[in-house]
Amino acid sequence: MNKQYYVYIMTNKGNSVLYTGITGNLSKRIYEHKEKIADGFTKRYNITKLVYFEVFKTPLEAIAVEKKIKGWTREKKILLIKGKNPEMNDIEEMLRIHSA
Repeated sequence: MNKQYYVYIMTNKGNSVLYTGITGNLSKRIYEHKEKIADGFTKRYNITKLVYFEVFKTPLEAIAVEKKIKGWTREKKILLIKGKNPEMNDIEEMLRIHSA
Protein backbone atom coordinates (compact mmCIF):
# COMPACT_ATOMS: atom_id res chain seq x y z
CA MET A 1 0.00 0.00 0.00
CA ASN A 2 1.28 3.43 -0.90
CA LYS A 3 1.76 6.09 1.74
CA GLN A 4 -0.80 8.88 1.80
CA TYR A 5 -0.38 12.47 2.93
CA TYR A 6 -3.12 14.67 4.28
CA VAL A 7 -3.84 18.38 4.39
CA TYR A 8 -6.43 19.03 7.04
CA ILE A 9 -8.32 21.87 8.65
CA MET A 10 -9.47 21.81 12.25
CA THR A 11 -11.40 24.27 14.35
CA ASN A 12 -12.69 24.76 17.86
CA LYS A 13 -16.22 24.16 19.14
CA GLY A 14 -17.45 27.62 18.09
CA ASN A 15 -15.67 27.53 14.69
CA SER A 16 -13.91 30.77 15.59
CA VAL A 17 -10.33 29.61 14.97
CA LEU A 18 -9.03 27.62 11.98
CA TYR A 19 -5.87 25.53 11.89
CA THR A 20 -4.42 24.06 8.70
CA GLY A 21 -1.90 21.25 8.92
CA ILE A 22 -0.23 18.41 7.05
CA THR A 23 0.56 14.87 8.15
CA GLY A 24 1.27 11.37 6.94
CA ASN A 25 -0.97 9.85 9.64
CA LEU A 26 -4.16 11.82 10.02
CA SER A 27 -5.81 9.55 12.59
CA LYS A 28 -2.82 9.85 14.90
CA ARG A 29 -2.54 13.60 14.38
CA ILE A 30 -6.23 14.20 15.11
CA TYR A 31 -5.88 12.13 18.29
CA GLU A 32 -2.91 14.29 19.34
CA HIS A 33 -4.92 17.47 18.78
CA LYS A 34 -8.00 16.19 20.62
CA GLU A 35 -5.96 14.91 23.57
CA LYS A 36 -3.87 18.12 23.64
CA ILE A 37 -0.64 16.10 23.66
CA ALA A 38 1.54 18.86 22.24
CA ASP A 39 1.75 22.40 23.55
CA GLY A 40 1.09 25.13 21.04
CA PHE A 41 -1.58 26.84 18.98
CA THR A 42 -4.08 23.98 18.82
CA LYS A 43 -3.88 23.30 22.54
CA ARG A 44 -4.16 26.99 23.44
CA TYR A 45 -7.23 27.54 21.23
CA ASN A 46 -8.85 24.15 21.95
CA ILE A 47 -8.71 23.02 18.32
CA THR A 48 -10.35 19.59 18.43
CA LYS A 49 -12.80 19.39 15.52
CA LEU A 50 -11.73 18.01 12.13
CA VAL A 51 -13.77 19.82 9.48
CA TYR A 52 -11.83 19.17 6.25
CA PHE A 53 -9.16 16.95 4.77
CA GLU A 54 -7.67 16.10 1.40
CA VAL A 55 -5.51 13.11 0.48
CA PHE A 56 -2.32 13.27 -1.61
CA LYS A 57 0.09 10.69 -3.00
CA THR A 58 3.27 12.67 -2.38
CA PRO A 59 4.43 14.94 0.42
CA LEU A 60 5.36 17.64 -2.11
CA GLU A 61 1.77 17.84 -3.38
CA ALA A 62 0.43 18.06 0.16
CA ILE A 63 2.95 20.72 1.21
CA ALA A 64 2.10 22.86 -1.82
CA VAL A 65 -1.62 22.73 -1.08
CA GLU A 66 -1.09 23.38 2.65
CA LYS A 67 0.97 26.49 1.86
CA LYS A 68 -1.66 27.69 -0.61
CA ILE A 69 -4.50 27.26 1.90
CA LYS A 70 -2.52 28.92 4.69
CA GLY A 71 -2.20 31.99 2.45
CA TRP A 72 -5.94 32.27 1.93
CA THR A 73 -8.32 34.53 3.79
CA ARG A 74 -10.54 33.03 6.47
CA GLU A 75 -13.54 33.48 4.16
CA LYS A 76 -11.93 31.46 1.37
CA LYS A 77 -11.03 28.68 3.84
CA ILE A 78 -14.63 28.60 5.09
CA LEU A 79 -15.88 28.27 1.50
CA LEU A 80 -13.48 25.36 0.93
CA ILE A 81 -14.66 23.60 4.09
CA LYS A 82 -18.36 24.20 3.42
CA GLY A 83 -17.98 22.86 -0.12
CA LYS A 84 -17.53 19.39 1.42
CA ASN A 85 -18.90 19.91 4.93
CA PRO A 86 -21.68 22.54 4.83
CA GLU A 87 -22.48 22.31 8.55
CA MET A 88 -18.81 22.29 9.59
CA ASN A 89 -19.40 19.12 11.61
CA ASP A 90 -16.59 17.07 13.09
CA ILE A 91 -15.82 14.60 10.30
CA GLU A 92 -13.45 12.36 12.22
CA GLU A 93 -15.95 9.51 11.72
CA MET A 94 -15.64 10.02 7.96
CA LEU A 95 -11.89 9.69 8.33
CA ARG A 96 -12.29 6.27 9.97
CA ILE A 97 -14.48 5.15 7.06
CA HIS A 98 -11.96 6.54 4.55
CA SER A 99 -9.06 4.73 6.25
CA ALA A 100 -10.83 1.35 6.46
